[in-house]
Amino acid sequence: MRIEVDWDLCESNGVCMGIIPEVFELGDDDMLTVHRTEVTPDIEEQVREAVRQCPRQAISLVEE
Repeated sequence: MRIEVDWDLCESNGVCMGIIPEVFELGDDDMLTVHRTEVTPDIEEQVREAVRQCPRQAISLVEE
């Protein structure tokens, strides 16, 4: 499974970073960076929470 971001929807508000900062980061330019797109079992629960709480529903999980 991997993380996918719809950049047209993303407002870089940082909710996802607050949930799992080792995956999502807002830079000084207020642009979101995804540090790893592969979802491993150790981070799956937190990534799913970030997907659920994204205010713009810009984050999704894609089965591979």
